[in-house]
Amino acid sequence: MTHVVCEPCSGCKYTDCVVVCPVECFYEGDQMLYIHPEECIDCEACIPECPVEAIFHEDNVPEEWKSYTELNAEKAESDECDVITEKKEPLCDD
Repeated sequence: MTHVVCEPCSGCKYTDCVVVCPVECFYEGDQMLYIHPEECIDCEACIPECPVEAIFHEDNVPEEWKSYTELNAEKAESDECDVITEKKEPLCDD
């Protein structure tokens, strides 16, 4: 099982979640973060760290955001995103 970064992350890209990830499964895109489904160990450490509540267990992704499950896999596995392990400034203001 894996976790999925969904719509609320788009355009804000808080990185609080990446510093608690024990397996470094977060990938950074231009507008949001993605979780690599084969690297995520389902530890749930990232969920409480996300200030916009954008991370869901794949079984609990809201219906309107189901497409983000596939999007996370595609983006995390692509050459356009790199692993992110350190906190950065978000795109949006608090």
